[in-house]
Amino acid sequence: MLLPSDQNIETLADFGLTSNQARVYMAIVHLGLATVGQVSKTSKVRREDVYRVLPKLEELGLVEKLLGMPVKIRATPLEEALSILIKQEEDASNEKISALKSEKEEFLKRLKTYEPKPELENETVNFALLSQRDQIVGKIFSMLKTTDKEFDFVCSRNKLMQFIHAFAEQLKKITRRGVKLRIISGLPEHEDTIPRIMEEQISPKGSIELRYTDLQSSHYMVVDLSQALVATTTEGNMAEYPCLWTNNRNLVEVLQANFEALWHNAIAWREIETSAVPEKVVRFAEQLKPTNHVIFVYDSAEAKHQVLFNYLKAGLTNDEAAVYVASDEKPRQIQEAMKDFGIDIEKYEKTGALQVLSYRDIYIVDGKFSLTTTMTLWNRLFNEALKKGFKGLRVTGEMACFFQHDLVEELLEYEKALHRILDIPMIAICAYNMNMLNKAKDPINLYTELVKAHGTVLFTGIDNRLGKIEIRKE
Repeated sequence: MLLPSDQNIETLADFGLTSNQARVYMAIVHLGLATVGQVSKTSKVRREDVYRVLPKLEELGLVEKLLGMPVKIRATPLEEALSILIKQEEDASNEKISALKSEKEEFLKRLKTYEPKPELENETVNFALLSQRDQIVGKIFSMLKTTDKEFDFVCSRNKLMQFIHAFAEQLKKITRRGVKLRIISGLPEHEDTIPRIMEEQISPKGSIELRYTDLQSSHYMVVDLSQALVATTTEGNMAEYPCLWTNNRNLVEVLQANFEALWHNAIAWREIETSAVPEKVVRFAEQLKPTNHVIFVYDSAEAKHQVLFNYLKAGLTNDEAAVYVASDEKPRQIQEAMKDFGIDIEKYEKTGALQVLSYRDIYIVDGKFSLTTTMTLWNRLFNEALKKGFKGLRVTGEMACFFQHDLVEELLEYEKALHRILDIPMIAICAYNMNMLNKAKDPINLYTELVKAHGTVLFTGIDNRLGKIEIRKE
C-alpha cells in the first residue's frame, strides 16, 4: 500500500523529493510513529542516511520529531504533504523567473555600457586544442623558453613530480635568468619530499616558491600574463589528456586572478610541518555528520588541544553548539588553553554556543555513573542547542575520569550504548589518554572493544611528533 515501492518513489520524485527522501517519508507514513531505526529498516535506507534526510523533511514540513527517549518521528498526512510540495515548486519557479528577469535587466545594462577596444591590425588572438602528448610537451617547452618575468602553475602533486622530472633543465635555465616561478599544489599526506627534490635538481638557492592548498581548482599554467595552458581535466598524468592553449587576454587575466586568489589562501611549504595537521583535522571535522561517533587517542595535552579545539572551532564557525567535558584537565585549564588557541570563549559562552563542563556534570554525577542520567543530560543539551537556534551539537569528552574512578566496565557499557541506542543526532569525539589506556587491565582487549564501539579512530603522536595524525575507518 503506502510502503516505499518504486512507483511511489518515482511519483514523489516528480514532486521534488530525492529517492532517499521519498523512501524515508513513505516509510514514516506507513509506520505512523517510528524511531529512526524502524524507519531505516522499513525504508531500506541506511541509518546514517536517514539522519541526513530527516532535517530536510522537517524543513519542508513533511515530518515532525516527538522528543523523548528514543526520539520518534511522525509524518504529515499525505494529501497535506503533496500540497506543501506543490507550493514549494510554485515558489521556486516564481523565484527563478523573478531572478531571470532581474538578470536580464542587468545583462542589457552591461551590454549598453560595453565599448570593445578597437582591434589592432597586428594583434592576433588564438586558441589551440592540443590533443597529442608531444604537442602538449612541446608547447610547455616553448612557454618555458619564452618566459621573461613570471611563470605560475597549478597542478596536483603527481603532475608536479612529473613536471619537475620532465622539465628540470629548462626550469634551471629560467630560474638562473631571474624568472619568478610560483607553484600551487595539493597538501602532502605524509613526509614532503618535493621541496628537497626541487632544491637538489633545479634551484639550490630555493628561488622557486611553492605553496599547498586543499581547495579544488583546474590545472593550468600562466606565463607573463600573455599566454596560458589549461588542462581539460584534473585526472590522469601530465599531458595525458587534451589541453587548451590561448593568448586571449581576457581569459588569461581570469586565470591569473584565480591563481592570485589561490596563492593568497595557500600554505607556504616551509610552514607545512606546523600547518598540515590543523588543515587535516579541519577537513576531517568538516566531514563529520550527526551521529558520527569517533574515538580519539592522544599522548600529550598539546596534541589533544590541536585536534579537539580545531574540531570544536569548525562546529562553532558553522553555527553549531559545542560542549567540552573535562577530566584529564580541569575546566579552567581547558578554557585558558582555548583562549591561547584563538577561540573567543567569552563570546561563545555568552551566546550559549560553548560550554566547558566538568566530568561531574555529565559522566559521574553525585559520585556515581548512571547510563540513563548521562544519556538524558546529552538529550537535554541537544534540545537546548536547537531551542537557541543552533544548527546542531558537537561534543567531546575526556574519558580519563572513568579510569580515575575505576569504572572501566561502566565506560564500555556507555560507549556501546552510544552506538546501540543513541537517537540524538549530535557529533561526538571521545578522547582517551594513551598513557591511561596502556596502564589499564588487559589494555589490548579494552582498546579492541572501544574501537568496536566507534566508527572512526584518530591517533596523534605517531613517530613522537606533534602534528602527525592518523585517521582510520573501522
